[in-house]
Amino acid sequence: MELTTLNYDYNTNSDYPDEELCNLDPDPMEIITQTYIHSFICAFGLIGNSLVIVTYIFYKRTKTMTDVYLFNVAVADLIFVLALPFIIYNEQYNWPMGSLACKMLRSAYGINLYSGMLLLACISGDRYIAIVQARRSFGARSRSLIYSRLICSSVWVFAVALTLPTLIYTKCFEEPSPGADTVTVKCQLYFSKNETAKLVKVLVPSLQMAFGFLLPLLVMMFCYSSIICTLLRAPQSSQRHKAVRVVLAVVVVFILCHLPYNVALLKHTLSLFKERSCEAEKVKLQVLAISRGVAYLHCCLNPILYAFIGVKFRSHFRQIMLDLWCFSKKYIYSARSSRGTSDVCISGYKSSEGSHHMSSFSA
Repeated sequence: MELTTLNYDYNTNSDYPDEELCNLDPDPMEIITQTYIHSFICAFGLIGNSLVIVTYIFYKRTKTMTDVYLFNVAVADLIFVLALPFIIYNEQYNWPMGSLACKMLRSAYGINLYSGMLLLACISGDRYIAIVQARRSFGARSRSLIYSRLICSSVWVFAVALTLPTLIYTKCFEEPSPGADTVTVKCQLYFSKNETAKLVKVLVPSLQMAFGFLLPLLVMMFCYSSIICTLLRAPQSSQRHKAVRVVLAVVVVFILCHLPYNVALLKHTLSLFKERSCEAEKVKLQVLAISRGVAYLHCCLNPILYAFIGVKFRSHFRQIMLDLWCFSKKYIYSARSSRGTSDVCISGYKSSEGSHHMSSFSA
């Protein structure tokens, strides 16, 4: 899942008591470390979320509401990991792609934050209905795919609306390079009036913390705590224990990934209009960068926590690997007329779409 950061122009004497300009650019070692971490996130996020999308499109014969939500979360995470290298490049070098691409990329960055987080809240709500309200919802969820698609569409529209300040005020602008006579082109939030800058500098992180963290967290805490209470009242079984562990893992990982960044972002936002020293600002931005990298990891963990932890998705994953193996063999041994072998491999696909009251944790 994606998170925006407050990359405003801090290098002004009005912000600091020091007489000289404060250079807040990261040091080379920090840049190298961030590059390796973001490369890891991009690689594993791309693989995991692509597998979820392929599974949904080609291997899931019967779609449920949870499947629709998982597919949309995977799409949001996939767009994020594809956009992440360009965002990181922009933070370290010149922006070479023009103003339109600048606005589109920054906006896509924010849209996927909000949509991804709100969709995770929708998944927790769906599991709450499936387990806590199992009797009332019996037979209804399988007939409610149209509602899940409408909910997902509404989430995406709402995410676009929340990202409008970023779309409007993101621009390409030139700024002098520290210690050099050249200028660099940056793709960041840019303001012509101080009043607008103060408003948006508070509005953007406030929306991010409210709708990208606090609201999903509250929904997840309520739904999953109710689910755990329901599961603990159920008869003793290994499946019940596994379901409880899955619920706890989902909540704990969400908090560990996103709480540090949102706390750092809150502290950073509260100090925006206060006089602070250059060294304190450097430390604060380093903490933001580290906690932001931890938050980015969540997009790699989502496929494991929400999809491939389930029996059905794991069986689909194995089938994908088998199909890829058979597909490669078909071309490697094409001279030996291996078409029959490939057909046997691919035709070995079997699907079991049965469900029960804990199926939300084994889908």
